[in-house]
Amino acid sequence: MEQPKGVDWTVIILTCQYKDSVEVFQRELEIRQKREQIPAGTLLLAVEDPEVHVGSGGATLNALLVAAEHLSARAGFTVVTSDVLHSAWILILHMGRDFPFDDCGRAFTCLPVENPQAPVEAVVCNLDCLLDIMSHRLGPGSPPGVWVCSTDMLLSVPPDPGISWDGFRGARGIALPGSMAYARSHGVYLTDSEGFVLDIYYQGTEAEIQRCARPDGRVPLVSGVVFFSVETAERLLATHVSPPLDACTYLGLDSGARPGQLSLFFDILLCMARNVQREDFLVGRPPEMGQGDADVAGYLHGARAELWRQLRGQPLTVAYVPDGSYSYMTNSASEFLHSLTSPGALGAQVIHSQVEEWLLLEAGSAVVSCLLEGPVRLGPGSVLQHCHLRGPIHVGTGCFVSGLDVAQSQALHGVELRDLVLRGHHVQLHGAPSRAFTLVGRLDSWERQGTGTYLNMSWSKFFQKTGIRDWDLWDPDVPPTERCLLSARLFPVLHPSRAPGPRDLLWMLDPQEDGGRALRAWRACWRLSWEQLQPCLDRGATLAARRDLFFRQALHKARHVLEARQDLSLRPLTWAAVHEGCPGPLLATLDQVAAGAEDPGVAARALACVADVLGCMAEGRGGLRSGPAANPEWVSPFSFLERGDLARGVEGLTRERARWLSRPALLVRAARHYEGAGQLLIRRAVMSAQRFVCCMPVELPAPGQWVVAECPARVDFSGGWSDTPPLAYELGGAVLGLAVRVDSRRPIGARARRIPEPELRLAVGPRQDQMAVKIVCCNLDDMRGYCQPQAPGALLKAAFVCAGIVSVSSELSLREQLLRAFGGGFELHTWSELPHGSGLGTSSILAGAALAAVQRAAGRVVGAEALIHAVLHLEQVLTTGGGWQDQVGGLMPGIKVGRSQAQLPLKVEVEEVAVPEGFVQKLNDHLLLVYTGKTRLARNLLQDVLRSWYARLPAVVQNARRLVQQTEECAEAFRQGSLPLLGQCLTSYWEQKKLMAPGCEPLVVRLLMDVLAPYVHGQSLAGAGGGGFLCLLTKEPRQKEALEAVLAKTKGLGNYSIHLVEVDTQGLSLQLLGTETST
Repeated sequence: MEQPKGVDWTVIILTCQYKDSVEVFQRELEIRQKREQIPAGTLLLAVEDPEVHVGSGGATLNALLVAAEHLSARAGFTVVTSDVLHSAWILILHMGRDFPFDDCGRAFTCLPVENPQAPVEAVVCNLDCLLDIMSHRLGPGSPPGVWVCSTDMLLSVPPDPGISWDGFRGARGIALPGSMAYARSHGVYLTDSEGFVLDIYYQGTEAEIQRCARPDGRVPLVSGVVFFSVETAERLLATHVSPPLDACTYLGLDSGARPGQLSLFFDILLCMARNVQREDFLVGRPPEMGQGDADVAGYLHGARAELWRQLRGQPLTVAYVPDGSYSYMTNSASEFLHSLTSPGALGAQVIHSQVEEWLLLEAGSAVVSCLLEGPVRLGPGSVLQHCHLRGPIHVGTGCFVSGLDVAQSQALHGVELRDLVLRGHHVQLHGAPSRAFTLVGRLDSWERQGTGTYLNMSWSKFFQKTGIRDWDLWDPDVPPTERCLLSARLFPVLHPSRAPGPRDLLWMLDPQEDGGRALRAWRACWRLSWEQLQPCLDRGATLAARRDLFFRQALHKARHVLEARQDLSLRPLTWAAVHEGCPGPLLATLDQVAAGAEDPGVAARALACVADVLGCMAEGRGGLRSGPAANPEWVSPFSFLERGDLARGVEGLTRERARWLSRPALLVRAARHYEGAGQLLIRRAVMSAQRFVCCMPVELPAPGQWVVAECPARVDFSGGWSDTPPLAYELGGAVLGLAVRVDSRRPIGARARRIPEPELRLAVGPRQDQMAVKIVCCNLDDMRGYCQPQAPGALLKAAFVCAGIVSVSSELSLREQLLRAFGGGFELHTWSELPHGSGLGTSSILAGAALAAVQRAAGRVVGAEALIHAVLHLEQVLTTGGGWQDQVGGLMPGIKVGRSQAQLPLKVEVEEVAVPEGFVQKLNDHLLLVYTGKTRLARNLLQDVLRSWYARLPAVVQNARRLVQQTEECAEAFRQGSLPLLGQCLTSYWEQKKLMAPGCEPLVVRLLMDVLAPYVHGQSLAGAGGGGFLCLLTKEPRQKEALEAVLAKTKGLGNYSIHLVEVDTQGLSLQLLGTETST
């Protein structure tokens, strides 16, 4: 529903009949502004009409005055000035009259519509649809002015309605197509060939409607939407000081003027129609006023004369939208049900509802914002709204049931409803909140004229069936012509001994032989007619109850989505809960799911959702979401999670959280710790890969004999991010990578040897030993930093722990452990010739090299696939996280695809990709790496991606699936040996990376890529992006010097460099060298 760009409204005004509803509807507008349906800077005003029956024209004039008054005050004026209209886009929405099927009017009637793209989850009302249409379809492109829109109709407008505003003046009505039969009961425009309005007919004659017909046989219906230019709006505003039109505004009412009535279409607009003559206009009257109000004829004559004087010279045109549709929301229950259901649908429409027994909902029915527990049967053509029901309940065909809660379910057991409207209402009786219930027939008429029916039968038949008499419903002095459904005192609101309920009306459907008990109980109640009930309706309580039920069903949904591992985003629900002031129940539900989860992935996602709620509660204040998560206050619950005690861990997190809710900075820090807790659970899940780590004992190398492990770097061509936990085991991963030499060198390596001293000597740095940073571990305290990535030598220490050479929890000292198992210690030296943050998988490949060298020095050999899983385990111990693509790319030779299934334990399988003969050399001639000069910061990128994945943002889920799918397409391109296809894969892969991690393309990289684009088949930053190396697949072979010349001519590229690349066909290599003196 929501579009990326719409009208930046200056003011939105919602007019309503009842002054006690103003605050309620003002809050509804503000809620929609928080949901981003309305621009943040828009002034929102709910305005009561000066009188209940002021008419659409009077309500428009009053609203325009209020808008101008507020804008004048904002601009610093002390009087109302129309100058403020010159730069304003104003939208006036009219609530209109009461609606028999919704206590909050047609505007807040909920529709069976769901908007999965909405940033905030909410039930969609007619008001929401109209706001969207006005903001994103009809309004864009219009000049400053005033839009007026009724809310008593259902509209459909295409995304581009094709309205031209070139040279526009005056006023413009929006017309939508309708049949000539439909037009007999509605308004229709008569226009000339240029779109100027000649006349407006309401319930016109056959001849009049025929004159309006277009070539396709349809007629332009009056849709309830009008636009006034600034000039015309100024002229209309000027009438508010002129009697008798001043009586239509609150200023006139406050000045003692007698209230007047005015029609928007048949008073204000009609006087601008070209064929309308002054004399005819002055003596006419709008259809909404009726024919009996003779005493107001003088007022109407004067009002129309003033309108003619002010507006007659203004042109009135029509914008006809042939692909749109218009449907007035009448008082017919049959028409209302038809508008909410899809008779030809294959199944039921279930919107924002939780249903236990879906099969009982028949095709052509609709359920909106409901909780249905147990067997609730719903027949075709029936609608349930805002109900929490517990079966067994049978709602047959042609029913509308709304506003019932569990407490009323019992009354429906054993009763089959058919062709009925049963509704629960929130009312205020003498200032006390209460409930009332109404029951009418689908075919009953709400009009005063005609014979009338009740429960789809004549009054006489109803009296005969139930024993009720006319004096029960109407006072003796009520004339027979006014004895109708609207005035009949049918509906109990107060019972002598209990709260009224549906049973006080349902007995009328099938009166039992109970000795008249039900009739006597009904007669004993204080009852109101429909008309008497309207002023008692509590619209604030009604909307609050709907909101409460929506969140109750939403909590059921959240639990089900998490426990069933569904790829549905809960972030819109999170925003809804926070914006509308009820995050507590959502947090409690998430806690329960996390504590009771058997799957660590479910628990981790629930904790990530808690972090999202806390982040939303901070409302963009309090700092960045990404940050440290090791505050001592959280250590205790973290320790339970690390031991696998979810219940006590979550309980501890909940207790600690309660102390961090008081201000945004604390909320953000608490969110970080919940993400940290989720990382602990990810770590436990990934640790399952350890079962695929095995090693074979071999002869120990001689003391002092070096074991040297050397590795290529890796370049990823497709699928990156899908290997990252939890995606790797929740979605399943597939990555195509190349082992590569950079400038003919294998840049990553490690060497290890045994030494006689029972200690660990570690060196990190360049291959030349003298330049390395040296660390000596003589006791277990020296090993404590093995799980802190920033600690000196942490990776090397973790390698000894993960290889099982050192146990940090052992009661034996480091010296004793080394002497008992190996008769001495070890020396380990690691190096990389690549810059930090290269994007070529350095740290993971380095971990693999270190593990391979240490294990071999300890008399063990680890296979390549076992080593892949060992690195996964090591990186979880080291707490750096990360996926498996780097070690697959660098430890395994050549071109290959790594895959992991959507399951635990996490297992990685590798397939070599066979390419045509000679293609590897051809690839080498066309591959280049450009060092961008920027260091990649993968840590924050990783946190952002995991946050988006756990939120199951639709774009991220779709993109992740596409990453996996494209890997298989990329593998096929390699098998074909097609450089252009590979270039396409590489370029689209970069677009996918940017979708996965927005912000991973620095400006200098964009500049580089733009300059290089004409010379390459495709290009992508290696790894996660953000910096490091740019991988190029050039159109021509051996382009290093040529591209250096191209880049040399471009300013602002920084410290870049171009490097040769070739596919490495060896992968990890291990060598035993001779001995040399330890340093």
